Amino acid sequence: MKRTSFANWPCTVARTVDLLGDWWTPLILREAFYGAKRFDDFESTLGLSRNILTQRLTRLVEAGLLIKHPYQDRPVRHEYLLTDQGRDFFPVIAAMMAWGDRYLAPESGEPITLHHTTCDHDTHAEVVCSHCREPLRHEDISARLGPGFPPRLRESALATGRFDD
Repeated sequence: MKRTSFANWPCTVARTVDLLGDWWTPLILREAFYGAKRFDDFESTLGLSRNILTQRLTRLVEAGLLIKHPYQDRPVRHEYLLTDQGRDFFPVIAAMMAWGDRYLAPESGEPITLHHTTCDHDTHAEVVCSHCREPLRHEDISARLGPGFPPRLRESALATGRFDD
């Protein structure tokens, strides 16, 4: 069964899901944030098949979230390093982790604690307004069509009543 591509949809959430929307890709990125670099590191930690891991790592390299860097010549072996684009995905993983810790963690507490080395305190992700720094809550948000929304779809999108003009 062929998967529907969202790569050209006029929505960055859909495009992100198209790139990262299987269950292994965010876990591979999580492991990269924890310090995994080599194929064997990802394979042993995640326990997924070599062919799936190869496909997902190749996709992350092609998308620009990871780069392949040789660390051995004979035979040639690579490590997978986060790019700036890949590092910029960390807040998404941290937000998923905060939600999971709130709703899915065992009674004993969160399985992993994030520690902010800059201030030397344990922390969790919070999504805040970039202007006033208040937490973003669904009930306080409205959506407007942005400059990248396709003009040919604008009228029908506004007709739904879900977007402000």
